[in-house]
Amino acid sequence: MSLITTEKRGHIAILTLNRPESMNALGAPGDGDQVAEACAAINADQTIRCVVLTGAGRAFSAGGDVKAMKAREGAFAGGGVGIRDNYRNNIHRIVRAVYGLEVPSIAAVNGAAIGLGCDVACMTDIRISSADAKFGVTFLKLGLIPGDGGAWLLPRTIGMSRAAELLFTGDVISAQKAEQWGLVSQVVEAEALMPAAIAMAEKIAQQPPHALRLAKSLLKHGQNTTYDTLLEMSAASQAIAHLTEDHMEGVSALLEKRVADFKGR
Repeated sequence: MSLITTEKRGHIAILTLNRPESMNALGAPGDGDQVAEACAAINADQTIRCVVLTGAGRAFSAGGDVKAMKAREGAFAGGGVGIRDNYRNNIHRIVRAVYGLEVPSIAAVNGAAIGLGCDVACMTDIRISSADAKFGVTFLKLGLIPGDGGAWLLPRTIGMSRAAELLFTGDVISAQKAEQWGLVSQVVEAEALMPAAIAMAEKIAQQPPHALRLAKSLLKHGQNTTYDTLLEMSAASQAIAHLTEDHMEGVSALLEKRVADFKGR
């Protein structure tokens, strides 16, 4: 079964991990290609301004396929070099693609987000959780480490101390604790999850699309570069933004006390 489906609603794209029978387990051959193709199509579509990522069924994603690990199949087949390359060419393609989305992204975490599944959620910009969702980075319980770059991203999401606690204990935490730790922005009842995510996506999609993509790029690069470098990037990006029709529309709308209608020009 195809791992991911894409639905477009106006300026919003909804990506759904669609393997509910395995709690949206990840890492089967071709998974990286599918996610990379879906995300590349979004990046190339200038009419899309926001992405919502969610899971089908009762889980967001339970992470790597433990049955495939047991059988040493798929991404977990072969010797050490082969397994390394399977991570590089498949699992890493999943996380690179989600992290590389050029438009703002929202994870609507509808259920368990464990291991690789939790790290994929962290690759998005904003996370909204259903009240009954659970979060964990339980790699050590399987005798493994985060093979997907989670050790780089998790401390940037919730801080080093809490990231270390979550990784070293293997604890699975509630949505409420995830909100307290800053892993998610808000927690809502299950039936309100997608409406809340779509409402936020629609609010984001009202912004000027070129400036929106530039703003996301600056936020991402700002985590890993110097202040002086980011100032130079900001000046260059701002010069581009100043020359757009949407900038003039925003200025006119403010002066005329009306809602701006941004066209992406």
